[in-house]
Amino acid sequence: MQLSVVVPTLNARDRLARALDALGARLPDAEVLVVNGPSSDGTSGLVRDHPAADVLLELPERNLNASRNAGFAAAHGDVVAFVSHGSVIREGWFDALDGAIAGGADVVAGPVHRSVSGGVTTEACEEDDIAGRDVTYFDGGNVAFRREVLEALDGFDEYLETGAARDAAHRLAGMEYEVTWTPAFAVLRTDGDDVADRMADDSDVPAWGLKYRALGYRLAKNYGLRASVAWRAARHALSDAKDAALRVVGGDEALSSWVRNGRAVVTNVVAGVEDGLAARRQDRSPRRNPNGASSRMDRAMSRYES
Repeated sequence: MQLSVVVPTLNARDRLARALDALGARLPDAEVLVVNGPSSDGTSGLVRDHPAADVLLELPERNLNASRNAGFAAAHGDVVAFVSHGSVIREGWFDALDGAIAGGADVVAGPVHRSVSGGVTTEACEEDDIAGRDVTYFDGGNVAFRREVLEALDGFDEYLETGAARDAAHRLAGMEYEVTWTPAFAVLRTDGDDVADRMADDSDVPAWGLKYRALGYRLAKNYGLRASVAWRAARHALSDAKDAALRVVGGDEALSSWVRNGRAVVTNVVAGVEDGLAARRQDRSPRRNPNGASSRMDRAMSRYES
């Protein structure tokens, strides 16, 4: 197995250093590609000097999925993994991946252990049945694909500012690829420290708006207009609205904030559904990805190799 590891990053120099240290110690033979958004904290210098990094790609875009796709397009491995800049691969990560790939896995995913006071929390496998598809979700910061599967998927959907890994899980299920969940394929991540969070913080859309635009988009794009799918989105919204209302009653959130977030949910669900249906018409193939890696072959970026 020839492994490439793509590490998207944005303004996380110290955390990235720990991630690269672990990759260098535990994956000495892997190709490591760091894709740097427009960082302003000395990330570029760190990567150029770090012995574990083979390639540095500099992008002007604050888009996690653009970074993922740029790294995938530049990678040479027959297996391409994605690791968050805030994640440290654990002992046994490579052996778990190697065993799963040797066993015929299309995609390998595993838990994200998050540091908390007194220990760590562990992310469990999440599965769902949607419109006849058995969907296995995964964290986009700890996943590996056979190259031919990632090419068939055309990478991640760059329309999405959040939730692109969940979108990819739907598309993989629709294309009848399986995600193999392997507990030993694990990373340790500082809770809340992720490049997706940093890029989303720079968005003009409120956090709830981003979440529900992504939800409406991926459901409409992958399944079209179905009553069962619409109910799924409504159920998510009602659950969040109930939790927020309880915070208002308890004095932890202002009523004006609850109203503002509710408005953001409604407007962004509608926008996401409209854009998802447009994307569904634009790419009628099973991969459902009109904004994938192949659509950005003219991407502006700088490349540096060690």
